[in-house]
Amino acid sequence: MLTLKLAWRNLFRNVRRTILTVLLIGSSVAAMIMTDAIIIGMVNVMVNSITHTLAGEAQVDHKGFRDAYDASLYLAHSSSLEKQIGSDPAVAAYAPRVIAGGMASSSYNIASAAIYGVDADKELAVSRISDAVIHGRYLTGKPDEILIGDSMAALLEVKLGDRIVLTVAEPQSGELSQALFRVSGILHFGTREFDDRFVFINLARARDVLAIPDGSQQIAVRFKNEADAENTQLPFYRKLNHGDVEAVSWLEANPSIASVLGWTDYSSYIVAVVLFLLASFGVINSMFMSIYERIYEIGVIKAIGSKPADLMRLVLTEAALLAVLGCIFGMLLAWAVGSYYSVHGIPMGDYELSGIMLSDNINAALKPYQFTTYPAYVIVLTIIAAIYPARFASKIVPAEALQRSL
Repeated sequence: MLTLKLAWRNLFRNVRRTILTVLLIGSSVAAMIMTDAIIIGMVNVMVNSITHTLAGEAQVDHKGFRDAYDASLYLAHSSSLEKQIGSDPAVAAYAPRVIAGGMASSSYNIASAAIYGVDADKELAVSRISDAVIHGRYLTGKPDEILIGDSMAALLEVKLGDRIVLTVAEPQSGELSQALFRVSGILHFGTREFDDRFVFINLARARDVLAIPDGSQQIAVRFKNEADAENTQLPFYRKLNHGDVEAVSWLEANPSIASVLGWTDYSSYIVAVVLFLLASFGVINSMFMSIYERIYEIGVIKAIGSKPADLMRLVLTEAALLAVLGCIFGMLLAWAVGSYYSVHGIPMGDYELSGIMLSDNINAALKPYQFTTYPAYVIVLTIIAAIYPARFASKIVPAEALQRSL
């Protein structure tokens, strides 16, 4: 207790220096917490952009289909597979799709198209196609309905109600098939590929056009627990991965995004190391200045018999108190700033990362571990950083200290 009292009094012998050091440590802690919260928020945006926009949390398709999106590789009699997926206790929703490449033409122009035949009702629980409609209406089941991106609409020079002809090759025969549609809705996803190329029609009509009455190229799945999507040992995957059927999570279906997400874990550590180095230099500088100001007193207490270990303990206790005060300030600052930005979001503007369009706001994600792990590390590492000045103080020679003070 005596060491603690002395350390506390020594901190406030120079109030300005102590406040500046506390602010430095606290700002570092707050920056660590906020950096981690922003990275988690950005990851959430990326994951939601993939899993909620169109892809789903998992995909079931014919082996090899995702390599080149070859329409001839489809799941024949997919209705039985849909029943199996729907009965799985981990599955919350699913949506069968017919996918083919083709051409979309109007009276004015022609464009390549990725044609998706979708079940309008089931897609509501799996994707956000309906949320992307900016003009017109979502699919209602009428056979001539078609949804196109706003970029494609501009290229084809069409508006609501105008006619579009889709041309595709039938998977079984290879013969060209054409069908006439009228634009019922215009979409804006915010991703260039979607807005330029993707068109959506009703599933039944797509099967008629491609001559696959009970086939699907893909079944998108959403789980009751989002974490199940990344669990490769889930019974859902083991049951379905056999024969020509392949079930993969969104991470496996998007390896480039998976690698980007893997690097985000290292980003927090890199930022934390840099911030700690800055804070540690500040602590070392502050401790040395404090020691030099008290060098005469240190010489006196060593001359009357104080042990070097006692001096080390005193300096390390001062460092620990600085770290605790700094962490308290940093946690309060991070909580105040993080709480605001977790609700209002950080305006970042629209930008694309690895083909994924991120929204203009990234909501900071505060987690309990950020307020326990980071401060604990800072306290421990601050004490470690103070070992050097503590050893210096313990090795001061009383005679030299008293002469220097003169």
